[in-house]
Amino acid sequence: MSINFVTSHPDETKALGRKLAALLTAGDVVVLSGRLGSGKTLFVSGVAEGLGIGARITSPTFLIAKSYVKGFLPLIHADVYRLGSVAEFDDLGLLDSGADGAVLIEWGEAVAEALPKDRLNVSFAMDGDARTISFEPVGGWATRDLGVLT
Repeated sequence: MSINFVTSHPDETKALGRKLAALLTAGDVVVLSGRLGSGKTLFVSGVAEGLGIGARITSPTFLIAKSYVKGFLPLIHADVYRLGSVAEFDDLGLLDSGADGAVLIEWGEAVAEALPKDRLNVSFAMDGDARTISFEPVGGWATRDLGVLT
């Protein structure tokens, strides 16, 4: 069962990310999908704020992944758009590296077969300035109360 939100301002998108941070625990994987410019990195910056991470969050496109450890929970922010295969994703060891924190993966649908069965899929769709952000809990995430996001 998906839960959908519509945001019409960047501050609202970040605020939704801050709310998600309250649900995150060690080992969580969140997969972010949506077109370029749809708000994925902005959302991650909200999650980071919610985790008490004071660093400026930027897209990890050219680095593949960035780690942030100064917060309530370590955060790995990855962008797997440039990876050529699931094997390349596995070689990075992001899921193992993020076992003590949360891993947020942009463009994760490209490596879906390598992702854990327990994850939260978050998709971003644009319509002018509005963003529809859909949360789809998978596996163990289905038992979590996503109502705190409202």
